[in-house]
Amino acid sequence: MKIGELSKETGVAVRLLRYYEEQGLLVPARTPGGQRVYGPDAPAVVRRVRALLGAGLPTRLIAEVLECVCGSESEIEPCLSPLLVARLDAIDERIQDLQGARSSLAALVAAAEGKGLAGKGA
Repeated sequence: MKIGELSKETGVAVRLLRYYEEQGLLVPARTPGGQRVYGPDAPAVVRRVRALLGAGLPTRLIAEVLECVCGSESEIEPCLSPLLVARLDAIDERIQDLQGARSSLAALVAAAEGKGLAGKGA
């Protein structure tokens, strides 16, 4: 299948499919004229890439783990579990940091609004 057909079947833009190729996530064959030709497994690969991106994995990490994804988009080999748990822990840490920053910012906004209201009544 050609890149336009793969784009249509997966709903992923041609430009993004080319990016996946640059990152080593999708490997097409080439015709003698240089056109990309994707195998019958390409739509499944694209769906796996999209699922892993949706889970917050960067493309460099997806390139490392893509061959360990089997079956459907969400089935992975057990050997990936420690890597994914570490990534999940990092995301949880970022969420905690953001919640702390949000609380601090909300307190600053509340203090600023309180001062603004106090000045209007005087």
